[in-house]
Amino acid sequence: MIAACKNEDQPESNCDHPTSWAWVAGDGVCAAVDQHTGALEFLGQSQDGYNYAGGGGLWRLYYNTLERKEIEITPDEAVPAVSMAGDTLQIDYNSLGGKAFAMQLKVWPENGQLRFGAKVTNNEPHTIIRELQYPLISNLQLPEGHKLLTTHTGGQIFDDPLETIANVNTRALYMTPAQKFRQYDLQYPRNAASNCFAFVGEQNGLYFGSHDTSLQQTWHGLRAYPDKGTIGHQTSDFKHLEAGFYRYPNAMCGEVWHDDSSVIVPYEGDWTQTCRIYRRWADTWWEHAPVPNWVQDMTGWQRIIFKHQYGEYLRRYTDLPGHIAEVGESVGCNAVLAFGWWKEGMDNGYPNYTVDDTQGGDAAWKQAIKDYRARGGRLLLYYNGRLIDVESDFYLSGQGAKVSNHDNTGREFTEHYKFTGEGTALGYYDSRTFVIADMSKRSWRDQLIAWADRAMDYGADAVFYDQLGVAEEFPNWDLSGEFPVQDIFTGRYKAEALQEIRDHIKAIDPEFALGTEWLSDCTSRFCDFVHIVEFTALPESFPEWFRYTFPEVVWSDRCVRDDNDVPRRVNNTLLKGLRNDIEVFRCRGLIDETPVYQEHLAKVNAIRHRFPQLLLEGRYTACDGFSCSNKAITARSYTAGDQLAVVATNTGDKRAQGSISVPGYVLKENATIGNPSVSGNKLSLGTNDLVVLVFEKQAE
Repeated sequence: MIAACKNEDQPESNCDHPTSWAWVAGDGVCAAVDQHTGALEFLGQSQDGYNYAGGGGLWRLYYNTLERKEIEITPDEAVPAVSMAGDTLQIDYNSLGGKAFAMQLKVWPENGQLRFGAKVTNNEPHTIIRELQYPLISNLQLPEGHKLLTTHTGGQIFDDPLETIANVNTRALYMTPAQKFRQYDLQYPRNAASNCFAFVGEQNGLYFGSHDTSLQQTWHGLRAYPDKGTIGHQTSDFKHLEAGFYRYPNAMCGEVWHDDSSVIVPYEGDWTQTCRIYRRWADTWWEHAPVPNWVQDMTGWQRIIFKHQYGEYLRRYTDLPGHIAEVGESVGCNAVLAFGWWKEGMDNGYPNYTVDDTQGGDAAWKQAIKDYRARGGRLLLYYNGRLIDVESDFYLSGQGAKVSNHDNTGREFTEHYKFTGEGTALGYYDSRTFVIADMSKRSWRDQLIAWADRAMDYGADAVFYDQLGVAEEFPNWDLSGEFPVQDIFTGRYKAEALQEIRDHIKAIDPEFALGTEWLSDCTSRFCDFVHIVEFTALPESFPEWFRYTFPEVVWSDRCVRDDNDVPRRVNNTLLKGLRNDIEVFRCRGLIDETPVYQEHLAKVNAIRHRFPQLLLEGRYTACDGFSCSNKAITARSYTAGDQLAVVATNTGDKRAQGSISVPGYVLKENATIGNPSVSGNKLSLGTNDLVVLVFEKQAE
């Protein structure tokens, strides 16, 4: 029998746990499984500490046959052999679900973390093991008050994890077995910007990390289940929380797959501890070169469509150094992210980017950029990094089919973009159709590099590639084997492409910048700036997670498009250390058409320009270095040298009073927006009032 207590200093007779449990422990982490069933019975920091485990199975596996897709095998259908090898707990299965599948699972402590390894062998003819969900903590037992922290859009936090998962968008549930479980969809590197999630309390929590340098697509498994053996009919039926990782072995007969990148850490501390855990691992592979100073000092950009998809000119080249520059200057913004500058117009004709001879061609465009830069402006030139218009010369020549992604039948994936004018026929029926470029193809990467050369030739300050920041939603499929297999490394290919582009342009001009859309740690390391893809000021938005973990990355807010809810959302960008993406009326207007936005952003950027060494060039330090006496006041910090700035605001509907304490520092000056009352470090803030307090380190 395996000893119930791994710690030799604690006799088995003193343990309160069943003797059938097999233990593994070390460096402040501890786990136990039932040696008869392989169920996870304990997970915590010590054997006498809090137990997060709920006594459920550690895994699920899915395989295909030629006749049926997705056949599930659970631990109830397999007999484990549990053993110890040194400090490693090992669970072996010689057969799974009556098939010639073998699986070996391992759990061991490593540097204060529990690491989980798996090896899967397929010896069953005419099958493919598609998916392994492991490790899983079934019936997860959370302490009261613990919240779900994801890295969606750089960070989101939910007060009630079970309620959040049980109440997922019901429109999508038509396609799922929603009566069996509810699932919160989260993938890395797509909507999850980093490969981890956590359940966080004020003083401790539980961290899940996929510390996987292959950067393969990985699902963050978050599910809610009804009672075992029952069917859920309404949200309240889903009472049991499950968390873990889902991976895709795609192992056909005769193949072996293995992975040991999953870690789970019960930790002490607040949410920033999860950032430290992830960053310590990321430092083994993640590097980010310093960005040009002008990018650091960039408060944001005006995102403007010059010519739209359906042929309408919204702006002309001559507007760039004229009215566009003027309205940008009115709000302290000196950069333009230029969309639709080519003859075909926005989301049309890719990858042609034909010279617009109706406006004077390249000569006129170069002159407009030169004149804009003469006013102190910075031009960020747009290209779409992955879409190929099926009506473009490039596609019709046959080159498009050679570099495009194909589905599991060998047909090309397509996307359809439906921008409307003022009628209905255009947007609903007359859309553009695109295929999707495979970023692993040499010829497509060469195309991307050529566009950077063209941007530099125009005199632009940066080149921007849309949609290159994340793993592909529609990956290429390999049809050469008995079963089709999807490519799960498309995020890595995009990172490699961005690295090549960066190396190319920096060798020519270190001050020339590179940007992309979508935030992900696997791609942002090669970018000077990132344009976020989703909202950053929702009630659940928590972008400070990524800002704190990767303070080197410059990235934007999004979706401030009109005069709705402006003070709160624009204050949020300063509070969270984001740049402003000015996309008035979805890039069809200018900010002087939204006077509330114009006035408030001007005030925020005036403060940024007053303290650029902290608020633009400094390190975002979130909650470090200070304390705030009132939780109704939201406050975040920046540091630079001997200075520390605290940005504080009130998003509630009642006035909030409190004080900011910064040990070892003295208050030097402040700046305000709205009608706050400030007396030293004591604040009284009305709704959407904002204060910036600048402290200086005391001489010892």
